[in-house]
Formats: sequence, C-alpha cells, structure tokens
Amino acid sequence: MPSATTGFWTPVALSRDLPAGTVMTARTAAGSIALWRSASGCISASADRCPHRGMRLSHGFVRGEALSCIYHGWSYGQAGNCLRIPAHPGLAPPETIRVATHDVEEADNVIWVAVGTPAAKPPRLEGLIPLRSLTALAGIAAIEAAAGAKASPEGLLEFNATSGTICLLLSAQEDGQTLIHVLLKPDTGPAAGIGASRAAESLRRRAEDLQRKEIGQ
Repeated sequence: MPSATTGFWTPVALSRDLPAGTVMTARTAAGSIALWRSASGCISASADRCPHRGMRLSHGFVRGEALSCIYHGWSYGQAGNCLRIPAHPGLAPPETIRVATHDVEEADNVIWVAVGTPAAKPPRLEGLIPLRSLTALAGIAAIEAAAGAKASPEGLLEFNATSGTICLLLSAQEDGQTLIHVLLKPDTGPAAGIGASRAAESLRRRAEDLQRKEIGQ
C-alpha cells in the first residue's frame, strides 16, 4: 500500500507461483509488469511492453538468464538491456534499446515489486506462511468493510472467521481490484489452511457485493 515516502512496495505474487524459467503478468497500482525468474532463480520485474512492436513481454518466454518477446524474439537481460535481435544475429543491440525495470525483492516467500523509490526494504511478515492468492473485484475499503477490520499501512489485515483469525496481505490494483494473499500462522495444520481459504473466498464475495451496491447507488 502507498506510504508517505516517494515510493512503496507492493506484494505481487507468491514465490511458489513463479518457478525458475517462467514469466507471469503481475499488477501494481501503477499498471501491469512482466515478472520473471531466470533459469538460475533470479527474479526480475520488467515493463510489460517490448520496445519493438509493443507486444506484452509477459506473453513471452524465459531462456537462460533472459526474457524474450514471443513476437520477434527480442531478448532482454535482468537490467532491461536488449541482448539479442534474432533477425540480426550479428548485431550487438545498442544500449538505447531497453525495457524499464522495477526493483524487486523476495522475502518470506512473497515477491515484492517497488513502485517508485521506497525508503526501506519490504515489510516482514513475522513468520506468516503464504497459502494462496486470489483477486477481488473490489477495492481495499470494501474488503475492510466486509471484514469489519482495517488493514495496516503495510496491507496486513486480520479478521475473525468461524475457523479462527485469518491473516490477509492486500495489494491494490490499478483498476480498483485487490489482490489478496492468504497467510497462515506456522503452527496451523492442513485443516486450518482449508478453513482460511474458504473464509477468504467468503470475504471476497461479501466485499464484491458491497462494491456493487456502492456503484449502484
């Protein structure tokens, strides 16, 4: 969530959802990015447009330590520099051909991307274990109203459900939606995980109902 600094961190994905050698679309309040992990396990966050023809890089593929556009195969390194243009194999791409990149950190099995220039590292989750992620067609205010609780400045929200206290990590999207990461305490078992997942789904439905009613007013 935004802070009073010049930038902020947003939790865009869980570590297990991005295996080595894959790319996925991730969304922040500033728009879509291409989130990718190289063959060696390094994570990068690139602008989601190839400078050549504007194709989404999140539709591309990872080969080795580079992300390649699916359209004409232009390849980019972790710093955003163009490494290879297949139509001109003998050409060393000029430094001017590059994609914008974002700072990215992996901590507590969550992947955080910087929007702007944050003043500190991403917040720690104090031993909480990520379970799953889901997207709500509702803003954070509607989720807070449905939960009867307020999120912290870091986006952490706790609410009481029939299965116990549920911890959520909220990330605002650019279109008024919210990415919800469900978190578990380390001493919980499989049954608690199922209960937390169902409680999060129920909360999402309530928040979406509140959002629709607000829009309809």
